Amino acid sequence: MKKFIDKLKNIWSIEELRKRIVYTILLVLVYRVGCYIALPGINPTVIDQASNGGGGLLGILNMFAGGAFSRASIFALGVMPYISASIFMQLAGIVIPQVAKLQKEDSGRRKINQYTRYLTVIVTALQASAYVTYLLHTQPYANAIATNYSSFMFWLSTVVILTAGTLFVMWIGEKITDRGIGNGTSLIIMVGILARLPEAARQEITNKNIYGAGGLLVLLIELALFIAVIIGLILLTQGVRKIPLNYARRIIGSSNAAKEATGSRDFIPLKVNSAGVMPIIFAQAMMFIPTVFKGYTVNENAAGFINALSDNHSLWYNLIYAIMVILFTYFYTALIFNPTEMADNLKRNNSFIPGVKPGEDTANYIATIMDRITLPGAVFLAIAGILPSIASVLGVTSGFATFYGGTSMLIGVGVILDTLQQVESYLLMNHYDGLMKSGPIRGRTVTNASKSMSA
Repeated sequence: MKKFIDKLKNIWSIEELRKRIVYTILLVLVYRVGCYIALPGINPTVIDQASNGGGGLLGILNMFAGGAFSRASIFALGVMPYISASIFMQLAGIVIPQVAKLQKEDSGRRKINQYTRYLTVIVTALQASAYVTYLLHTQPYANAIATNYSSFMFWLSTVVILTAGTLFVMWIGEKITDRGIGNGTSLIIMVGILARLPEAARQEITNKNIYGAGGLLVLLIELALFIAVIIGLILLTQGVRKIPLNYARRIIGSSNAAKEATGSRDFIPLKVNSAGVMPIIFAQAMMFIPTVFKGYTVNENAAGFINALSDNHSLWYNLIYAIMVILFTYFYTALIFNPTEMADNLKRNNSFIPGVKPGEDTANYIATIMDRITLPGAVFLAIAGILPSIASVLGVTSGFATFYGGTSMLIGVGVILDTLQQVESYLLMNHYDGLMKSGPIRGRTVTNASKSMSA
C-alpha cells in the first residue's frame, strides 16, 4: 500500500502530468453531466423509467454513449458518428489510392482529419433523424415527448441538438488527446462503459441475496471469474509474436578513417489481435439483421430459426456469432495489415529477417506468420465475444454479464493499458520508477521496429 501511495505522489509531483490529469478529469465530468441532460420536448421523469437500451446496434450505441442513448440526452449519439466516419476514411485509404497517398503525408493527414469532421456532421444528421424515428415509435419514449410539440419542430430541434452534441463530444475527445493524457475518444467511450459498472454490480449483489442460500459464495466465484476474464483480455490485447530483425552494417566516417558499425538487432512485433474490437462490432451489427425480418415470415421453421438468431442466449446465435467474429478478424486484419509494404520498408531501412531474402520472400514470410497467429487470436476473440451470453445463461444479471468480455471489457482493458502507458512515460522521463516492477507497461500501440517501418 505504501508503494502505491508513493507512486501516486510521484505522479502528482510532475507538474505537466498533474495539469493534464486535472484537465482530463474536468472535461470528462462535463461530458458525463451532458449525458444526463434530456433533449428539449422530452419528459425526464418518464425517461428515467426507460430501459437501459436494447441489444444489437441499439445496445452498441447505448454502450458507446455511456447510457446517454437510452436517456434521450443531448449526447445520445456520443462519438459513434465520429467513429463511423473515421472507420470509413480508414477503409477508403485502403481502397482509394488518392486517400492512401494523403494518409502518408503530414499535410494530407490534416486534410483527412478535416474530411472526417465533415463526414461526421453528415453521419450525425442521418443517425439523429433515425433516432427521432426511434423515439417517436418506441415506448416509453413516445409517451415522454411533449404533446404540444409538433413532430416537425421536435425532429428539427433534435437533429440540430444531437449534431451539435456529437461535435462537442468530438471536440472534448480532441482536447483530451492534445492537452490531456491522450486517447481522448477512446477514453470517453471507456468512461461511459465503466460508468455502468457500479449499478450493474449493485443489481448483481441484490439479485444474489448474499446473506442467504449461499449467495455470497456464488458472488465470490463470479468475482474470481471476472478477474480471470480481465487477465485473459490483457493477454489477448498485449500478445505479440516477435520476428527477429537485423540491420545491415554501415560504413561511418571518412575514407581514411572508416569505421564499420556493428549491425544492430531488433524485432518485428506482430500482434495476435491486430483487428482489436472491430470484428465483434461488425459481427454484432450483422447479427442484428435477422431481427429486421422478424414477424415478416409465416413459415414456422423459418420463424423459429429467426427467433433463435434474435436470442443472444441461444446456441445457434452464439455459434454463428463466434464464426462471424473469426471471419471478420481475418477480413479486418487483411485490410489493415500489408506485408508487402512492410517488406518494402524493411528493405528501404537496410534491415532484414535472418535467413529470409528481402522483398517478396520477406512479404510471404510475414504474411504466413500473421495468418498463423491470427487464428488463435480470432478464436480467443470469439470466446471473449460470447462470454457475456454464457455468463447470462449461468445466472449472472444481464447488466453485469456484459462486463465478462465482449466489446465493453475489450475497449476498457485496451484504453486503461494505453492510459497507464502514457502516465508511465511521464514518470520515466522525470527519472521515476515505472508503475510495474516487471517492466514497462505495453498498451495497444506496439513500438520498436514497427515505428521505423511505418515511417
